[in-house]
Amino acid sequence: MLVDSPPRQSAIQAPQAPAPRKRNAVRAVGLFLSLGVLLLVVVASIAIGAKPLALGDVWHGLFHASGTGNDVIVQDVRVPRTLLGVLVGAALGLSGAVMQGLTRNPLAEPGILGVNAGAAAAVVSAISFLGVTSLTGYVWFSFVGAGVVSVLVYFLGGSRGATPIRLALAGTAATAALYGYVNAVQLMDSAALEQIRFWTVGSLASADMEIIGKVWPFIAVGVVLALFIARPLNAMEMGEDTARALGAHLTRTRVLAMVAVTLLCGAATAACGPIVFIGLMVPHLVRTLTGPDMRWILPYATVLSPVLLLGSDVIGRVVARPSELQVGIVTALVGGPVFIYLVRRRKMAQL
Repeated sequence: MLVDSPPRQSAIQAPQAPAPRKRNAVRAVGLFLSLGVLLLVVVASIAIGAKPLALGDVWHGLFHASGTGNDVIVQDVRVPRTLLGVLVGAALGLSGAVMQGLTRNPLAEPGILGVNAGAAAAVVSAISFLGVTSLTGYVWFSFVGAGVVSVLVYFLGGSRGATPIRLALAGTAATAALYGYVNAVQLMDSAALEQIRFWTVGSLASADMEIIGKVWPFIAVGVVLALFIARPLNAMEMGEDTARALGAHLTRTRVLAMVAVTLLCGAATAACGPIVFIGLMVPHLVRTLTGPDMRWILPYATVLSPVLLLGSDVIGRVVARPSELQVGIVTALVGGPVFIYLVRRRKMAQL
């Protein structure tokens, strides 16, 4: 007599929670914590300066202003400066991350690849030769300069066959030539020298709500475009053939990426001058937290880049009281050694 044996359990166990879901949860928590760090740095940027303010004074100036001296410092000086730092930091960090993903070049950054220098050269030309004095005029010239130099460096570096080192060398050559031109224009035009000498260093000192009102729409559009192309940038990092097989539109992605970089860098440079290394340092830091996924790198870079920029600005205010050291100088002092370290790494030499 045959007895039905109980059914054997399948050797295949029930699927457990996928690892990617856990990683994404960790990344989301990290992004939330990064927002908290940004908030702390924002408070520090408002409270710390030539005249230190207590947190109570900051709170009063923000929410219960009555026209006192401290209230004026908070509302008319520190808040616009901090808001502009957040916008410019996000623009530079995000544009650097997009450029690194687009070119598959870990050395790509608006300052290193000459994009900021192109914007600066165009603005200086507008000031000296055309008499442009308003930010509205700066912005359009800055866009043109940033866009032209981006395309030029891309082709000089070998376009689709470019290597990281060739792009870095092409960008360095373009930057040296353009800043030589900027210095020559300043020396020949003494009337324009006073107007542009602090701007060319990179500073948040002249921030006001009018400047913010003029540049934030361009930065907002650039941020949206950059975040929109995160997925195709992921595909492009695996190679063009793989990207096409995955359905990525390479030409459209390149065009949108260049438009985003031009908007972000052009608006940031027009607002406060060329500031370097933000777009290089932050994406490298972010990759240690998120891995190579551009869908997470871009939001993290948007949040953490203002932390670095505002932190550098606070340091510049503290080390030279009652004067200040421009933020562009501080980021260059910090970013230079980081750039040398990245170039000398063994993996970098193999690229």
